[in-house]
Amino acid sequence: MGDSSSRRLLVEVCNARNLMPKDGQGTASAYVVVDFDGQRRRTKTKSRVLNPTWDERLEFSVHDPDLMPGETLELNVYNDKTMGRKGKFLGKVKITGSAFAKAGSESLVYYPLEKRSVFSQIKGEIGLKIWYVDEPASDASAGTGTGTPEKKGEAVEEKKVEEKKEEKKEEKKEEEVKKEEKKEEKEKKEEKKEEKGKKEEEKKTPEKEKPKEAEKKEEEKSKEVSTPAPATPVKESQHYNGDLEIKPHMAGDHNVKMGSYDLVERVPYLFVRLLKAKLSGNKPVYAKLVAGSQSVCTRTISSGEWDQVFAFHKASLTATSLEVSVHEEKKAEGDKPADHVSMGAISFDLQEVPKRSPPDSPLAPQWYTLEGSSEGSEGCDVMLAVWVGTQVDESFQEAWQSDSGGLNTHTRCKAYLSPKLWYLRLSVIQTQDLRLPSLAENKPRPVAGTELYVKGQLGAQVFKTGRIILGGASASTSGNPCWNEDLLFVAAEPFDPYLTIVVEDVIAGQPVGHAKVPLSSVHRRVDDRVEPPPRWLNLIGDDARPYAGRVHVRVCLEGGYHVLDEAVQVTSDVRAASKHLSKPPIGLLEVGVRGASSLVPMKVSKDGSSGSTDAYVVLKYGPKWARTRTIIDQFNPRWNEQYAWDVFDPCTVLTIAVFDNVRYKQTEPGRDVRIGKVRIRLSTLDTNRVYINTYPLTAVHPIGARKMGEIELAIRFSCPSWLNLLQSYTNPLLPRMHYVKPLGPAQQDMLRHTAMRIVSARLARSEPPLGPEVVHYLLETDAYTWSMRRSKANWFRVVRCLSGLAGLVKWIHGVRMWTHPPTTALVHILLLVIVFCPQMILSTLFLYLFFVLVWRYRYRTREPNGMDPRLSHVDSVGPDELDEEFDGFPSSRPADVVRVRYDRIRAVAGRAQTLLGDVAAQGERFEAILNWRDPRATGLFTLFCFLISLICYMVPFKILVVLMGFYYLRHPRFRGDMPSVAFNFFRRLPSLSDRML
Repeated sequence: MGDSSSRRLLVEVCNARNLMPKDGQGTASAYVVVDFDGQRRRTKTKSRVLNPTWDERLEFSVHDPDLMPGETLELNVYNDKTMGRKGKFLGKVKITGSAFAKAGSESLVYYPLEKRSVFSQIKGEIGLKIWYVDEPASDASAGTGTGTPEKKGEAVEEKKVEEKKEEKKEEKKEEEVKKEEKKEEKEKKEEKKEEKGKKEEEKKTPEKEKPKEAEKKEEEKSKEVSTPAPATPVKESQHYNGDLEIKPHMAGDHNVKMGSYDLVERVPYLFVRLLKAKLSGNKPVYAKLVAGSQSVCTRTISSGEWDQVFAFHKASLTATSLEVSVHEEKKAEGDKPADHVSMGAISFDLQEVPKRSPPDSPLAPQWYTLEGSSEGSEGCDVMLAVWVGTQVDESFQEAWQSDSGGLNTHTRCKAYLSPKLWYLRLSVIQTQDLRLPSLAENKPRPVAGTELYVKGQLGAQVFKTGRIILGGASASTSGNPCWNEDLLFVAAEPFDPYLTIVVEDVIAGQPVGHAKVPLSSVHRRVDDRVEPPPRWLNLIGDDARPYAGRVHVRVCLEGGYHVLDEAVQVTSDVRAASKHLSKPPIGLLEVGVRGASSLVPMKVSKDGSSGSTDAYVVLKYGPKWARTRTIIDQFNPRWNEQYAWDVFDPCTVLTIAVFDNVRYKQTEPGRDVRIGKVRIRLSTLDTNRVYINTYPLTAVHPIGARKMGEIELAIRFSCPSWLNLLQSYTNPLLPRMHYVKPLGPAQQDMLRHTAMRIVSARLARSEPPLGPEVVHYLLETDAYTWSMRRSKANWFRVVRCLSGLAGLVKWIHGVRMWTHPPTTALVHILLLVIVFCPQMILSTLFLYLFFVLVWRYRYRTREPNGMDPRLSHVDSVGPDELDEEFDGFPSSRPADVVRVRYDRIRAVAGRAQTLLGDVAAQGERFEAILNWRDPRATGLFTLFCFLISLICYMVPFKILVVLMGFYYLRHPRFRGDMPSVAFNFFRRLPSLSDRML
């Protein structure tokens, strides 16, 4: 925002619901205190009500509109102690400035009230409308510059009176604020006593807040905020997203240098900025730079203005000097062939080239006179600058790079953003006054027997309702059929212009009519409390039926869901689609891609004598994708690039994959080859600690699994507030709408695949494109397809989890069989203690668990784990099973191969079918004993229950438990070899297996 306009922030406090009673009488007298940018406002007190309604509008001035996305609006709800026994805290809400809506697009949003500390008892939610208004500043001088001097004097006096009134109002406001502060201090003391000395958050006073806010703004203006990596430049004209650069307000840990490239090595480069040449007349000239074995030419321009930057990897330079020469390109004329005439050259000693670091100002270019021109050519001067910098230099992004293919767009580092996805819900209610198409000319169409359905189409997505046959007696099958079905689509910003609704006639094989809904007019909602308004749409038919009836629908964009575009087990973002539900980040994730080693050759020459690998790395976390530059023809590439992401939930996964670049060498589109992948779960990382590790890259191919090399990464997860981090573990993983109005598993899987296709198509249209094979590999699009290898791996995972239970059963059997008599004797004593002191059971159990966890802490995993080939069972699978895993839909293999695989799946499914049948039979035996299917067995069990009830009445319960325990643990010499009576009786109970066909 410039100086010619000002910004105001408006907060409308509407109402609150289900507040916690705090006055000792089952009610609360609530008021709201709102703080923003050093300003504080307060609402009125609503006495003795748990669902108060304020409908008050509070206004704040925004001092610096450019910094508003980084500001935080804090809202605290208190119980007024003058209305009850004592004042107490009722909850708080924090909203970041990036979630504020512009005037005209605001909506009522209910925010759940958060706790101040872990021990606070808070519940309920508060409804707010937040928006900002940009207003042009009024020109005071223009208004008072005309008129008589008397009018000017009157205007000056009026201004003075108004200023005095404003000063008095401000003094009154300050007195009110001080009174509120005293109340809040007393409330804090009371809460400290109630929470048993637990530390609470410190409350800032307005007098202290204003200078601190001013200090922060001065620091932010004085410090130059660098982008998190060379691959993530952010233009000022682009929409601020919050994911592309490190936010200043996240710098809570002063020991962490954000955006300072402290996770990677500073790689020296020789930079040459070539601006222009001073020529006599317009001549087609170009410049040539030679540094040892490396040489590069600029583009040929008649004006001699190149304005190009070149970056030579300094470690690969074998020469001690840099030579810059200018040549004139002469075209062929008559019998004279084309020629290149030298206009002079200049040499620079690399030992004397100055060094520059990013805090320094850019080196100013200078004019240099070239020497040694060819005969018959005029000399010239050239303006250039030469310096030694690193990859942190701001010129590195636009420079020709010697180690990454020059200026090829397919080898440059880039940052990508996934499109913002929404769920579009189309509720089809009913149709009326339908005019069906005729089957033959001049013949009326009977309504009875007509089969109809409604189809919705958004782009390439087509979903249909169920079919209804007209002519029935019910309202749903009469002439005005009712569906009451919901169709869900995935919509990506910018939205498609229209949602098309078509009523299809199955018998006629043609549509009855269609209607279009512009998505710009669709209602957006963030929860299920507000139903979108229904609408009637006129159906447009063919030329003979311009009006074909009307359809009653309800359309809305669901902002309360998170649209899953990746596999659930590796998700990296769980935020809702609507920005009104966004919360401030809890930390910062920084990743340094240092390099790779021992990469295998991915491209082999025609004769097979040599190979090469052109590797690049893609990182994905949340909606942001980062791609490093491609290092050409290196088996041990060193990227040394650093990236950063805001973290909103610690239980998310960072995905890193390495690919071989195939596109940059081909004129036709190709597919980049995967080298390997690494996943890091953020919850396994310690905060504010740097992990520098090497991870193996293992890829599964149709011929088998193979180690493709290793990648070296540096990772740091910074978190300024431990309380916010721990509190996130108590929050639901997904937004509220996933639990209030959940989606079915089949529907969610279908929507996820649709979202994957949309993201893949959007990123493929970027420049340079991020190929579909890259997007699918990182999003795990094949995670839910059939694979014999994954099935084996999941089976052994289940066995591994149950191994602890199996070990416990084995130990109990050993105790029962008196394998170690002292242990069995101790178990007898433990049984007596448990029976006669039952109050010690839970305390002993949890104390034992506490000591076990403390003991195992020293053996915890201290480094983040990557991919585990042994867990994935890539070594114990055959080539045919791997070929089946990589076979697509439909299968492209020969019929005999498909038949063999089908028989193998039938064998596996047969064993699973038998296991399911056995489990069902056990449950049916329990039902049979209660349903008198076997009258004799149920009669015996009835008599047994009666005798057991008499025994339990006569014998004390503790004695009964001790006798049963001693009987179960009796010595083997008192046991028989045959199964017990209870086991034999249960096995003889009937199941429903004999009734199956």
